[in-house]
Amino acid sequence: MSTATVAPFRFFDIVVAGVERLSPTMIRVAFAGPALAAMESAGRDQRIKLFFPHPGQDAPVMPDDDGTNWYPAWQALDPAVRGIMRTYTTRSLTRAPDRLVVDFAVHGETGPGSRWALRAAPGDRLSVLAPIVAENVAYDFRPPAGTDWLLVTADETALPAVAGIFAALPADLPVRAWIEVADAGDRLAPATAADAEVTWLVRGEAAPVTEALRAAELPGGAPYAWVAGESATVRAVRRHLVRERGFDRRAVTFSGYWRRGTTEDQLLAAAESA
Repeated sequence: MSTATVAPFRFFDIVVAGVERLSPTMIRVAFAGPALAAMESAGRDQRIKLFFPHPGQDAPVMPDDDGTNWYPAWQALDPAVRGIMRTYTTRSLTRAPDRLVVDFAVHGETGPGSRWALRAAPGDRLSVLAPIVAENVAYDFRPPAGTDWLLVTADETALPAVAGIFAALPADLPVRAWIEVADAGDRLAPATAADAEVTWLVRGEAAPVTEALRAAELPGGAPYAWVAGESATVRAVRRHLVRERGFDRRAVTFSGYWRRGTTEDQLLAAAESA
């Protein structure tokens, strides 16, 4: 007798239910869909894959796959036709009614996600690859037992993940965070029960996050660091924490959300040709 294996991720067709401008570079989009009741999220920095249509398409062209073998199935489609894939963070997933909320850091016409979000309107259709089990591999914030305090560095692309992480923190946990944003209006303070001290760094008006961190006095005790944003900055922060501050490598979670001078299409093409 065989036992069926349920894929931990699947495709969902979603439609825009509402759009809200949060700040000069952040747009919040709420999505609805009849199948969203099956979607799950671990919260925190839960990653999902959004698929955008090409110009002239009403909805993205997607593979005929339930999510079990999604990447080869998507990769096999014509790149000029298939849905344009980008990685985002689940800002929230709520019930009654079922809604998926995603915050988009927009930067003009320089990417498909930004272009789409700037024009998003109720009724627009996308597809998303998302988990159907809350405990899944697509989130990284996992502080080890015995963590005494949390260090966070991020830029505006990681603000939705920072908000999810802060919302999940226990009361009174000491947190030191440095967040770099493009505009003073992007300082969207994340709600939390933790004892959080957030330093906002407006790009061009304050020292870069690496310099600000080097000048900072940090708490004692066992730290856990979550570092996200531009890839080169993330690597520099990790080197500083491990080599200069003596952080245990296993207590530093780092993720490059984007790479200066390189598009996600170029990164995907390099990975596919490797």
